[in-house]
Amino acid sequence: MSEQDFAQHHPALTAHVPEATLRANIAHIRAALAQNAPPGQPPATLVAVTKTVAAPVIDSLLALGVHDIGENRAQVALPKLPQISGQFHLHWIGRLQTNKVKDIIDKVWLLHSLDRPALAQEIERRADQRGLTVDALVQVNIAGEAQKAGFAPDEAFAFLRGMKDYRCLRVRGLMAILPLTDDEALLAGWFGGMRTLFERLKAEALPNAAMQELSMGMSHDYRIAARQGATMVRVGTALFTPRTGGA
Repeated sequence: MSEQDFAQHHPALTAHVPEATLRANIAHIRAALAQNAPPGQPPATLVAVTKTVAAPVIDSLLALGVHDIGENRAQVALPKLPQISGQFHLHWIGRLQTNKVKDIIDKVWLLHSLDRPALAQEIERRADQRGLTVDALVQVNIAGEAQKAGFAPDEAFAFLRGMKDYRCLRVRGLMAILPLTDDEALLAGWFGGMRTLFERLKAEALPNAAMQELSMGMSHDYRIAARQGATMVRVGTALFTPRTGGA
């Protein structure tokens, strides 16, 4: 599919963001991540959520030092990938249907949304067929939202104890998506709960369940996530739209 055909099928994708906007936003986000990192911990990695922008905008991130991008819909991401630099690390940040595993398994650097045993089994099956190793983060529903995917904390322990039986799927940490709220105390509590779970699992040292990455925080709450020990934040709106006031 040509870039023109793709744009016609996906007219909502933003085709241009001024470099000055990107440069200012990246500098602002990285400064906030550095300021909010816990003592002794490097600033969280910025994963640019590129699901709403076209390939030329994504490519412009490389010159600004952003190498990690996040997508969440196969039908949008797959046509874009041949049009962007191969230097990016592709993070899969949305719920992945089992029937889409075969389409993205060889393209993803890190899957953030391992949220159910059936998905783990399909990834293992497809990866084994193709001689691949797939790194993933286990999604935890730390706020207990009925409408959201992910394991409850106790379920995450049980699931991760079973990772010893997988050869091609490797767990590298945890991921959380928190509710949209302006209550910073609530957010800090949930993020803190994720960090506590992360450290408990690290201490358990379960086979094939390394706790290396803690992916949490988006445009509205990444500063709070950083203060609570996130190693990765997933930012889209705050990256691609002009800042207003003190945002």
